[in-house]
Order: sequence, then C-alpha cells, then structure tokens
Amino acid sequence: MTSPTREGLAKAVRSAVHLELRDAYGASDPEFVRWQQGHRYAPEDRPDWFQGWADAVRDAVSRGVVVRRLRIVSEPVTDYIKYEHHVTYLNLAAGEQVRWLRRARIRSTPLPANDFWLFDGAFAVLNHFTGDGEIDHREAFDATAEPETVGFLHTAFDPLWELGTPHQEYEPK
Repeated sequence: MTSPTREGLAKAVRSAVHLELRDAYGASDPEFVRWQQGHRYAPEDRPDWFQGWADAVRDAVSRGVVVRRLRIVSEPVTDYIKYEHHVTYLNLAAGEQVRWLRRARIRSTPLPANDFWLFDGAFAVLNHFTGDGEIDHREAFDATAEPETVGFLHTAFDPLWELGTPHQEYEPK
C-alpha cells in the first residue's frame, strides 16, 4: 500500500513542498540509533533504506516537479537534528532542495500545527506524531484538498522558505 505522501508526489505536476516542525522524530529509528552509536555515512553512500524515497523524488523531479523541504529547528539543535543534517545529502542527491530555519527567526508568519506535504498547491497531507516523535498510527496521515486548509498551508510555506538557510550554508548549533 502506498502512503498518501508517495501518491501525492507521484501525481504532482509542478511542486511538492514539505514543512518539518519537530526537533526530534522517531527516537527508536534504527538508523538514528546507529548514528548515536557513532556510525556515519560517507557522502558517496546510498543506503538501501532511503532508495524508495530517492526513486520517488527523482521520478518527480524528472517530470519537472520542484521538491522543497524546510526544516524548522530550535537551537541548540537536538541530536536528532544533527543526525538529519548528516543524512540530508541523500535528499539533495535525489533532487530535493532543503533549507533550515531557526525557530527564533520566525516572528510574524503563522505556523501550521502539523508537519505537512503540499502538492501543486492543491492537495495536502498532514503528518501526525505522538509526543515523543513517533508516527501516530491511529492517524498518521490526514490527506485533504479542502481549500481553506490547503490555502493556509500554501500561504504559510513560501515566507518561511524565504527565511530559510540553504542546507549547504547551514551549520547546526
């Protein structure tokens, strides 16, 4: 079964944007645990666990879809954000544009309550997590084309993106 996010990416024609708001996700993620134990990937590594997503992004980008990911982070950053920063080269290699935004820089832009994906400014997938950053399996995804929600997410993303720092220039502090 394909997730609503993969379906949205497969159907996107122009754009796919992703906003990440949490400072930690899935502390039980085996790759994060390995990283905490000292494992580091080399820039030429392409681990198997990422290939499905990388293929989906490459396919979308080859169709002309611009894929942007913005990570809003608190500083000092958590270990999970340090891990994400370390493996972001995989997102870039797949064709995503990635920016980082210090939470303290956000002054007047309204923030959605949930992480989300927005496809072509018309279809959204909101992601739900438990308090400790695990996927909330009761309602992991909330897919909607409801104009009010989609409009709000679209309006929120672009000003935040403009404030963000491109991955190559961002050093976690």
